[in-house]
Amino acid sequence: MQEALAFLHTAQSHVPTFEQLVRANAPGLRVRHLVREELLADARITGVNDAGLVARVHEAMHEAASGGAKVVVCTCSTIGAIAQRTPTGDAFRALRIDRAMADQAVRTGPRVLIAAALESTLAPTQALVLSAAEEAGVAVRPALLFVEDAWPHFEAGDNARYIGTLASSIRAASAEADVIVLAQASMAPVADALADLPIDVLSSPAPGTAHAVALALAALSLSPT
Repeated sequence: MQEALAFLHTAQSHVPTFEQLVRANAPGLRVRHLVREELLADARITGVNDAGLVARVHEAMHEAASGGAKVVVCTCSTIGAIAQRTPTGDAFRALRIDRAMADQAVRTGPRVLIAAALESTLAPTQALVLSAAEEAGVAVRPALLFVEDAWPHFEAGDNARYIGTLASSIRAASAEADVIVLAQASMAPVADALADLPIDVLSSPAPGTAHAVALALAALSLSPT
């Protein structure tokens, strides 16, 4: 089977996560993973509107597609909106991993709690949720939760403390929410830690990958043999 799907990551640890998710959806699909950690690091310094950063994100998306992928997904929420705007010339479809999650969140309830371990992720995710709500024709009231002390644990490779710190802060804020959005792909395990809450806790990797795989398979079926 020809390559049809590629991912742009800003953390090496995402590669096995998304590889496993693709295999669960389409075992025979050929996938490429491109890791560019510096894009997130630079976005945190320059902001997501920096012209140089925008150009480099677009270049990375094209590099990810260079093996023939028809669908390229950025798994970083901070730069996801930039990636989705990549000029592709119809050579491939540029996606952000968190769109499917946002679509589900706005259908669940108006009080959407957006939680993140990186401050740079909050504004892009809030904009995404508002965009999804507008397209769905519903009103939402997003609230932002920045768990500042969690990210150093992720950078140190201490995933247990990273997830635990996030879960504790989100649990404390959950009473004022109808649905919780875990803004970063790395936060997905927090959903299991909060499974006892009476509201949905949504993460981006599983629904975003399922959507991307479906589009990639459709593109393959339309490609000449």
